[in-house]
Amino acid sequence: MDTLETLTQQVMDGHKVTREEALWLSMQPLEPLCRQADKIRRHFCQNTFDLCTIINGKSGRCSENCKFCAQSAHNHTGADTYPLLSKEEILADAKKQAAQGVLRYSIVTAGKALSDKEIDNMCDTIRQIRQETTLSICVSFGLLTEPQFRRLKEAGVSRVHNNLETSEKHFPNICTTHTFADKVSAIQAAQRAGLTVCSGGIMGMGETMADRIDMALSLRELGITSVPVNVLNPIPGTPFGEYPTLSEEEVLRILALYRFLLPSASIRMAGGRGLLPDGGKSCFLSGANAAITGDMLTTAGITVQTDLQMLTELGYEVKLDETTDDHWHRYGRRQNLRQWADIEKTP
Repeated sequence: MDTLETLTQQVMDGHKVTREEALWLSMQPLEPLCRQADKIRRHFCQNTFDLCTIINGKSGRCSENCKFCAQSAHNHTGADTYPLLSKEEILADAKKQAAQGVLRYSIVTAGKALSDKEIDNMCDTIRQIRQETTLSICVSFGLLTEPQFRRLKEAGVSRVHNNLETSEKHFPNICTTHTFADKVSAIQAAQRAGLTVCSGGIMGMGETMADRIDMALSLRELGITSVPVNVLNPIPGTPFGEYPTLSEEEVLRILALYRFLLPSASIRMAGGRGLLPDGGKSCFLSGANAAITGDMLTTAGITVQTDLQMLTELGYEVKLDETTDDHWHRYGRRQNLRQWADIEKTP
């Protein structure tokens, strides 16, 4: 076996790839690197696939100065601005997503953190969603405290989303109104509250490959098992509005590296997937095994039906979420997966 194959076998036997090994991997030929990453994915995750949708529950006027973000009050993008959506609006959207076969639903809000009153409103909304659907609920409400996370868990939230965005070293080049340490503290507070955490970052913000590796190592140290990989979609009016988009080859290399570094994680293609020529299909043969489907926060995404059709063609099965296993057969979702995938074929 050559060194790449040897390292692949070591990972499958439990070895944790070091920073030096990851830097070496980043320079290997792309095709064999992706092939070995997919081998690791199949070993640890088989052909299960984790699919989720998001809703922009509160848009714009964010106090933070993240240079990539259309919703920052520091940037002038013309993005929609509105307060927290009503329970009725969010519930209607959640039911729509559940009817399409999505098993995880994430409510995302702009701002550094929701207020206690807003959290009370969201807890009421989440309880209603849990009562009327079988969706698992994820929230991205900013830099909350442990007591606030506990209230959300009691309401029915199972997972919190909070991206590190980039490496600790590169973070000050992205945002200065809060810190990398603030992110880590919020993640740990959510974990202490008994919630799982989804955390990743955005690629293409001027970071180096070493920065990408360092972020993955931070995620590994935090015990993160759901890792969204966003590709910067340069938005006019933001400081990164003129940045070039990453090539497909660069994206595939990042995903393969992340599979070596985080072998059993759900590596989730997120924002920017629609910029890729095949809608991300090659990503799911190069280490990724999860995705955000439907529209993103301020940009268009890929429809649920298109994604379900692609997953069926690739031989994936949408993963049973921990809170929806008991409902799967009741709603016939295994049988209906192919039917949902075929919706677009219907005249």
